[in-house]
Amino acid sequence: MLPSGMNLDSYRVMPGQSVQLADWNTNDDGGLGKKEGVGRLADLGERLATLQERLYAENKQALLIVLQARDAGGKDGTVKTVIGAFNPNGVRISNFKVPTEEERAHDFLWRIHAQAPRTGMVGVFNRSHYEDVLVTRVHRLIDEETARRRLEHIHAFEALLSDAGTRIVKFYLHISPEEQKGRLQARLDNPAKHWKFNVGDLEERALWPEYTSAYEAALTTSTTQAPWFVIPADRKWFRNLLVSEILVKTLEEMNPQFPQTSFDAGTIHIE
Repeated sequence: MLPSGMNLDSYRVMPGQSVQLADWNTNDDGGLGKKEGVGRLADLGERLATLQERLYAENKQALLIVLQARDAGGKDGTVKTVIGAFNPNGVRISNFKVPTEEERAHDFLWRIHAQAPRTGMVGVFNRSHYEDVLVTRVHRLIDEETARRRLEHIHAFEALLSDAGTRIVKFYLHISPEEQKGRLQARLDNPAKHWKFNVGDLEERALWPEYTSAYEAALTTSTTQAPWFVIPADRKWFRNLLVSEILVKTLEEMNPQFPQTSFDAGTIHIE
């Protein structure tokens, strides 16, 4: 667990809480050094794997992990390091980019619902339904009234998934503009990372205040059943540690159990 006196709920957006992202530290380290934090992460990975096996075997509940961040915020790194602790057979990772013509012909949640995890599975949304109240809002593809209604629809959608046995945990990976600049520059400086650089990211970066406002509105959808956590993400190792800690706690609260067998193992002899 995290050091004594450190509360995971301090990173949680409480239901009804108004969020000002300027009040949330992007460079927190939880009072830990990197060496200690990385050491803890290995133990947490083993615990995540054990809990996921029980979830898969029980086949009565599902876990949905939502990852949102600005460009270079660390979504892919979180998937690689944290979600990488799970057995791939029990994980489904979905990415939601620009809607196709078919997807645009339906309501904005149509394509999302189709990717929700079935019982026994861990679903990961690497970008999610929140893109439809972030990018669309910042670029004025929808008006404020439509954005407000979509947030209400998202709230109802997540309540539906929760009622059906899906536990939802949502992470906003919170980086500073200075850290984003450094990460984007690192992609330019390393030829092996050029493929990750998108000139359009610079246009989005210029809209930092507008995205801040949109994220602050999106974070108001935090509920008891589908909480948002604002994860300090300037330090990659602490980001991974904190996400892992929260996922372990979430799965422990879900308390999946191995199913009862219909036979007595002690009476079976294999020749």
